[in-house]
Amino acid sequence: MAAKLPVTVITGFLGSGKTTLIRHLLQNNQGLRIAVLVNEFGELGIDGDILNSCQVCPDDADEKANIVELTNGCLCCTVQEEFLPTMLELLKRRDKLDCILIETSGLALPKPLIKAFRWQEIRNAATVDAVITVVDCEAVAKGTFASDPEAVDTQRQADPNLEHETPLQELFEDQLACADLVILNKTDLVDADTQETVLNLIKPELAKGVKVVKSDRQGLDLSILLGLQAAVEDNLDNRPSHHDTEEDHDHDDEITSTHVILNRSFNPITLQTQLQQLAQEQDIYRIKGFISVPNKSMRLVLQGVGTRFEQFYDRPWKQDELQQTRLVFIGRKLNPAAIESQLAAIPAPSYSK
Repeated sequence: MAAKLPVTVITGFLGSGKTTLIRHLLQNNQGLRIAVLVNEFGELGIDGDILNSCQVCPDDADEKANIVELTNGCLCCTVQEEFLPTMLELLKRRDKLDCILIETSGLALPKPLIKAFRWQEIRNAATVDAVITVVDCEAVAKGTFASDPEAVDTQRQADPNLEHETPLQELFEDQLACADLVILNKTDLVDADTQETVLNLIKPELAKGVKVVKSDRQGLDLSILLGLQAAVEDNLDNRPSHHDTEEDHDHDDEITSTHVILNRSFNPITLQTQLQQLAQEQDIYRIKGFISVPNKSMRLVLQGVGTRFEQFYDRPWKQDELQQTRLVFIGRKLNPAAIESQLAAIPAPSYSK
């Protein structure tokens, strides 16, 4: 019988850098034939679209297709509630693949997904090589999703957002407890002392022997991330979860997503300022999407965590593509009407370059 196909599960909270990490691996695949499954929270497939612009996708790739063939022999999939049929379809191509990467939703518990690899239809053909948890070093340093926020930044004790952290705190801890490897990401945004503080916060949540590697968002070599041979599905009892005694676990009903699609362009600086204001007015955890910028032939990717944003141009607009502005918002008790109306009210750009 052929060896089982190794599967690496990449988990981590909203905005930690999972999609950027996978995009880097696709661009630097070292000849490996990789399949990628993206499990997104929300209806608008932003993360999958970002991966499909990784410069190895064919120009004529159907972005709405469930499985996209990449020019280097890799595959890219977007999964909502159809993990099993998609996984079975990939396993039909088992002899043409070297590994599978699964990016979980930032609001997902990793253990329920791993349990699926015990199903008879999957376990004979695939194994979970490792669970990699990506941690946003700067966010944890500010007291967000850390084991002891007050110890990180006592000034945040007056922040009303701390009242709402309990279920998200448990999710963060579960993602760490299930890890075989932790990537402490975005270390370039904090100093050495802060990095050490964050390490001291997350290490008590990790199983014995789990390594932590630092990353400054420049990407890591495949040799660090693949080939850990943990057979995670056979070792779940040693990976405790806050939800182990529950029959089923659902997302917090108050955590939702909404999206806005506008057939217009924006000055990216003006738009970002408005989005930062929205993030302060509403309990928004994550903003991501594509921006149409006047007189620009390329699409602008915008990603935000809280009030911190980053932007980059990923690819030219296609000839038959609508140059829309598309944004996804994930947060608690969102007011979609207020979000859309505030964005629609932003004046049209007046500059000519």
